[in-house]
Amino acid sequence: MASLTIRNLDETTKQALRLRTARHGVSMEEEARRILKSALEGTQLSMRLGSHLRERFRAVADSAFELPERQTPRKTPRWDESA
Repeated sequence: MASLTIRNLDETTKQALRLRTARHGVSMEEEARRILKSALEGTQLSMRLGSHLRERFRAVADSAFELPERQTPRKTPRWDESA
C-alpha cells in the first residue's frame, strides 16, 4: 500500500476532519482514506497510459520516428564465485 503525507493543512480543516472522525468512530487516517475514495470514485483515465502517451507526443513522434535498438542487459553478478 502507498503512503501519503499531507503538509500545510490549515487548522480549520484539521479540526473539521477530527470532528468528522469522532462522529464516524474511526481514525483521522481512515477518514481521510474514505474521503479520498469517495471523491475519486468513478474517475478513470479516458484511455490507457500507452495510448495517452502516444497521443500526447504524436507531433514529435510521427510514423518516421524510430526507436533505438534495445541493448542486451548485463548479466547479474555472481557474488559466490571466487575471482
